[in-house]
Amino acid sequence: MPLDGGSQICAAFSTFRRVQNVLAVSGRRGHFRRMNFPPFWAKGASGDFFCWRWSFNNAAEAQLLADQTARQLANRFATGEFPPKHGGYYPNRPFREPVLQETKNDAGETAAVITRNSYGCLVLNTARVMFVDVDLPEPKPTGLFKKLFGGAAAAPVVTLDSAIAKVENWTRNNPDWGWRIYRTRAGLRLLATHALFDPEAAASDGVFDAMDTDPLYRQLCKAQKCYRARLTPKPWRCGVRTKPERWPFLDARAEKHFQKWETQYQSFAAGWATCQLVKQIGNDAVHPGVQPILSVHDQMTKVESKLKLA
Repeated sequence: MPLDGGSQICAAFSTFRRVQNVLAVSGRRGHFRRMNFPPFWAKGASGDFFCWRWSFNNAAEAQLLADQTARQLANRFATGEFPPKHGGYYPNRPFREPVLQETKNDAGETAAVITRNSYGCLVLNTARVMFVDVDLPEPKPTGLFKKLFGGAAAAPVVTLDSAIAKVENWTRNNPDWGWRIYRTRAGLRLLATHALFDPEAAASDGVFDAMDTDPLYRQLCKAQKCYRARLTPKPWRCGVRTKPERWPFLDARAEKHFQKWETQYQSFAAGWATCQLVKQIGNDAVHPGVQPILSVHDQMTKVESKLKLA
C-alpha cells in the first residue's frame, strides 16, 4: 500500500540518517565547507521598519544584530535614503530555513542537510554532491500582428530534447563524467554521479556555464555554499493555495497554523512527484559519497512513481 505524504517523508528521513556512515568514509579525502544555514534568527523592529538577522552562535547575538539593523534602516529612510530593491532575494545572505535533518562526515563537518524553504517545500542541500538546475522557457504564443506581417526572427526555442542533447554532447567530450538526467516541471535536473565537487570552485562555474544553468540557482549555490535540489512539490502546483507561516515561528499560534498547513500540504503532495528519471549517461561508476544522496533524492522526489510533476 502506498505511503501517505507524511509517512514518505519519515521513511526518507530514516534513509537519510543512514547516509552519515557512508559520507564519513568518503569525506576523509576531501574538504567540506560549512553550509550557510545559521541556526539562530531574530526579528528586529524600529518604528515601521523590521528585519531579520542571524547568528551561528546564539539567539541573543541574532537579536542584537536585528535590532541594530532595524534602527539603521529607519535612520536611512529618515534621511531620504531608500533601501535598494532586491526582488525578494538577497544573493549575499543566507536563507532563513530550518535544518530538519543533518548528516556529517567523520571530521564533524556537515555533508548534507534537508531544510524547509519559504513556501514549505523540503530541499536537499549537499556540500559536494553536484546538482544542476536547467529551466526551459515556456513557449510564448505568436501574436496576430507577427503572423500577418512577420518580424524579427525569433530566437531558437530550447526544447526538452535539445537540452538533453546538449548534456549528451558535452558528456561525450568529457567521458569521465556521469550524469543522471531528471525531468522537472520546469526543465531538467542533473546529478553528477562520478565525483564530489566544491560549489564555490571554478569547476562548478564551468559546468554551470556549459549547461546553461538557471542564473538564480547559481546564486543560491554561492550564497548557501552548497548544491540544492527541491525534494517535494511546490504547494500551488498540487492545489495548496495558502502560504505557510515562516520559521522561526513568532509564537505558539503561528506554529500551530504551520502544523495545520503542513498536514494539508503533505496530503495534497502525496499525489504528485517532483521529478522523473529520464536517463543516465556517461561514466557508469557512482562515487560512494554520491550513492546515498542519490537514494534519498530519488525516494523523496518519487522518480519512479509516474505521478504528474509539481
